[in-house]
Amino acid sequence: MKVLFVCSGNSVIFPIVPFIKSQGESLKAAGIEVDYFPLKGKGFTGYIKAGLNLRKVLKLKQYDVIHAHYTLSGWAAVIGARNTPVVISLMGSDAYGQITENIAQSIKSKFYQLLTYLIQPFVTAIISKSENIEKHVYLKRKSTILPNGVNTNLFRPTTNDFRQELGLHADKIYILFLGNRDKPIKNYTLAREAVALLNMPDVELINPYPLDHADIPSYLNSVNVLVVPSLMEGSPNVVKEAMACNCPIVATDVGDIKWVIGDTDGCHLSDFNPEEFAAKLKSAIAFSRDSGRTNGINRINELGLSAEDVANKLIDIYDSTQAVSHKKASRLSLSE
Repeated sequence: MKVLFVCSGNSVIFPIVPFIKSQGESLKAAGIEVDYFPLKGKGFTGYIKAGLNLRKVLKLKQYDVIHAHYTLSGWAAVIGARNTPVVISLMGSDAYGQITENIAQSIKSKFYQLLTYLIQPFVTAIISKSENIEKHVYLKRKSTILPNGVNTNLFRPTTNDFRQELGLHADKIYILFLGNRDKPIKNYTLAREAVALLNMPDVELINPYPLDHADIPSYLNSVNVLVVPSLMEGSPNVVKEAMACNCPIVATDVGDIKWVIGDTDGCHLSDFNPEEFAAKLKSAIAFSRDSGRTNGINRINELGLSAEDVANKLIDIYDSTQAVSHKKASRLSLSE
């Protein structure tokens, strides 16, 4: 099977966003031929132009399925697809909108929500990364909830000590925030205020952003607690990656985080109150001191969220997509 990944190519940090590249590589490991078509362009019109360029590419090479990641990429895929079936993955903000500095939805994000609503009849299958994203899919017959998998060969528990090579002190308690602190939706302020409320001189909140994806396991295996204080999420990859590394977690109850962590000891959910977040953080720190690491990797395996498991589920979706496409083609040929 030949699959073309259509996704944004506008990042100045990564040619292909790491979790998309990781999913593609897991499919390759399962025997699927995967190519990437990173879209260069800004806004809806930029993606329309990219879709026209895609049509030219598809004259030279045919694919069994086009898998578009995010709604704008989906529109480019629909425009360029010709007769190739399109699968779209909804990532989060394209479905439920984006929060701005004043905690309100921007007009632009509402426009993208409208595009997500309008695209659904034109694709063969829709993948939502979490239940709260799937709520915005009205064509349920096309819908599947499938989070991204985690590469458990890269993200795994280890006894290696990376603190020295990361420039971290051996005797400090480190709280890791891996998001972009300048994005209001990531809510860095809550993490900072909660750490300040602890009033523990040996506790330090660190934010090594941006960070090469290959370096993240070293941090997750070295820090005491990961914090995810986001205002909104779909299915945050960093939570699954931390679970796979047995790293204690304190997170707000957004997206599918509650489902992912389950009742794993050392992992806590909090509301958006700094005092509550600080209390949960204190518990996670105590767990880190007393027990060291969680058994999060067991939960990842239990949920079938390894990259290999998710790749196999994705291949099933592709097979179903092809079957639907072939039925449509047969009906069209009979009607002519």
